[in-house]
Amino acid sequence: MTSKLHIAVSALALGVAAGAHAADVPDDVTLAENQAYTFWLLDGIPSLDPQINTTVEGSDVLRNLFEGLYNEDGQGALVPGVATEHTVSDDERTYTFILREDAVWSNGEPVTAADFVYAWRRLVDPATASEYAWYMELMQVENAAAVVAGEMAPEELGVRAVDDHTLEVTIENPLPYFPQMLVHASTFPVPQAVIEEHGDRWTRPENMVGNGAYTLTDRVIGERVVMEKSDTYWDAENTVLTELTGLIINDTNQALTRYLAGELDRVDIPPGQYPRLAEEYPDQAISVPENCSYTYIMNVGESGPEALKDPRVRKALSYGIDRDIIVDRILQGGQTSAYTWTHTSVAGFGAPEIDYAEWSQQERMERAAELLAEAGYGPDNPLELRLQYNTDEAHKRLAIAASQMLKPLGVNLILDNYEWKVHLSRMQNQEFDMARYAWCGDYNEASTFLNLFASYSGHNNGEFFNDAYDAAIEESKTAQDPLPLYQEAETILAEEMPIIPVYHYAQVFMLEEDMRGWPMENVQQTWYGKDMYRVAE
Repeated sequence: MTSKLHIAVSALALGVAAGAHAADVPDDVTLAENQAYTFWLLDGIPSLDPQINTTVEGSDVLRNLFEGLYNEDGQGALVPGVATEHTVSDDERTYTFILREDAVWSNGEPVTAADFVYAWRRLVDPATASEYAWYMELMQVENAAAVVAGEMAPEELGVRAVDDHTLEVTIENPLPYFPQMLVHASTFPVPQAVIEEHGDRWTRPENMVGNGAYTLTDRVIGERVVMEKSDTYWDAENTVLTELTGLIINDTNQALTRYLAGELDRVDIPPGQYPRLAEEYPDQAISVPENCSYTYIMNVGESGPEALKDPRVRKALSYGIDRDIIVDRILQGGQTSAYTWTHTSVAGFGAPEIDYAEWSQQERMERAAELLAEAGYGPDNPLELRLQYNTDEAHKRLAIAASQMLKPLGVNLILDNYEWKVHLSRMQNQEFDMARYAWCGDYNEASTFLNLFASYSGHNNGEFFNDAYDAAIEESKTAQDPLPLYQEAETILAEEMPIIPVYHYAQVFMLEEDMRGWPMENVQQTWYGKDMYRVAE
């Protein structure tokens, strides 16, 4: 971006799509009388605080309760949210956002630039203890790293309210994809007065004040989340769905049964069932690429097992897992075998040459046996490790398959199943040997994956610390062409193998035929209730 500060620049010129916002209903479409939407959630949502949330499910809900500077359209392009446009300085380090004057909170108070300043300072403030504080560092907001480290006060963060409707952000280095990062929930504004009045209880339905297209009316932890259309949202006139209900069902097969019974409008398809469902319900069964990667992360830190400190063991474990069997015979939904951490559908990414990706599975098994023997393990001296996963039939089936695949190598995987909240807590506290993990990109660029394993990452739960990796990631932030550095980082991951990339996601799901507006062409699968509607049968 090379536009000048203080020169009016159209939203389209800055990569922000102009045109229709909210539900774009064609003139010849008849809307259904019922405009309620019920969707499936696999796991409970630990927090509905934008600066505290860490989960994909939480983000899905927060995008409806709050609104940031920008949103995404059905193709993944940026569209105006609270910001209608922005300009960039000559040195590409200062962004000035113009905020719409008709944005208000659900209590009727105006949304101002000061609300964003408060939220961003709150995110990096050590007192908040947000696991996403590092995201502001990734955005390279000036002084973010120092504030997170407690070396500067939150007030020193490079964000300020010029006036009520002008927000200025200073970043430390030019970052071409900076605007794309602003769709993440951690950057959403929050109401300071409400938080100060209610403290941790501010996210309860009776207390929550948001600025999104919907308001929170009911929440039963572990059961449901209910949101109703907000009359105060600036584009309420074009918001069609009147109620959104998320039902938490930890069994994917049970969730599918409830979908087929008409209790849900959308549900993920359990492993192996897509071919059958696509034949039986061709207008409802869907498979599209999704910007997420599935992996087994290994605890290589001090609290991890001694065996996993040896890269030969980690490589052997990775080589021993037959990814093709997992995607072709177990999942069967359009997923692809993964030999890189970054999803191959990410914009601008090209995978480096990864040697074991080109081998046959027999060659991988032979090499795995050699590496384990060198490290002192094998059928005569078995290696015992615990593999942890969160409650879900798909995760269970994959864990069982992985244990069977590794058994011929003399590896005994003991399977540990925990509910999501416990699973997450154990990973964050390094209370695991190996753990099922997945990452969905916060934005459509390779750094959203590769930043995860830098030493400063708040999500580097396996405590993989590597100077060469850190250097490649750091250099990529200022490189005119970061791809070679991204490839270098992926090569280091393949050589050190702190994780076992298993597969790259496809979004495989059932969606009722009368639903419209799902973002099929957006690899992020970022959905907004305000963009959706039901048609009459």
